[in-house]
Amino acid sequence: MTPNVGTLDRTLRIIAGVAIVGWGVYAQNWLGAIGLVPLATGLLRWCPVYLPLKLNTGK
Repeated sequence: MTPNVGTLDRTLRIIAGVAIVGWGVYAQNWLGAIGLVPLATGLLRWCPVYLPLKLNTGK
């Protein structure tokens, strides 16, 4: 897996993921688990959606 997520993109994904998970915990709502997706892609620096779109923000 070659990293395809850049620094700014990574930072925004991690912040959004933590915020969504935090909201889910606060609201006691299972939809907060959706925040794990941007959090994981930010931490791994790899987004599977970018592959077919041939996007790379890591340059």
